[in-house]
Amino acid sequence: MSHDRGKAFSGGDGSSSGYSSPSPTDHHEQQQQPATPSRYESQKRRDWNTFGQYLRNQRPPVPLSQCNYSHVLEFLRYLDQFGKTKVHLQGCMFYGQPEPPAPCTCPLRQAWGSLDALIGRLRAAYEENGGAPESNPFASGAIRVYLKEVRECQAKARGIPYKKKKKKPTATTPTSSSSSSSSGRGGGGGPGNSDRDSSTSSIMHFS
Repeated sequence: MSHDRGKAFSGGDGSSSGYSSPSPTDHHEQQQQPATPSRYESQKRRDWNTFGQYLRNQRPPVPLSQCNYSHVLEFLRYLDQFGKTKVHLQGCMFYGQPEPPAPCTCPLRQAWGSLDALIGRLRAAYEENGGAPESNPFASGAIRVYLKEVRECQAKARGIPYKKKKKKPTATTPTSSSSSSSSGRGGGGGPGNSDRDSSTSSIMHFS
């Protein structure tokens, strides 16, 4: 009797009727599923499509092959109308104040950090879509000059000084490495951590 019950549970032929193991074909199909793009890749694709739509909306439309740095500059100025960063004009009484006590009529602009990150994504997308690096309009020196002017203008208008992130020394001596390891064993709160936090926070003001 017990032997019959065992055969009934196993399907009679020794194989389990309640579970079937995945075949090699199923496993192969699971591996072939495309991975979800990262947040950066998704944003880069949206930015690239937005820029392409902007060129098509020009009168006459501008082919991507004929795009140059002047079109990129016009695109950046066009985006200012959608900005959310208050940039005080020189005649404003709140010019240079990081936290003005009252509202004003000064315009909203795209923050420098947003434009800088946007150009980085578009520069990469241009070459990923078949553009030659030597003709990349997003890598033009005129774009770098424009971003620098925007950064300095917004820093003065908003009263938020821009500080470059300090570069870490590449070469280390045995004495310095031993001292750094001993400070690491002594617990957190060392001067190295505070330097990293301060440099990061100064950049995040513009993000």
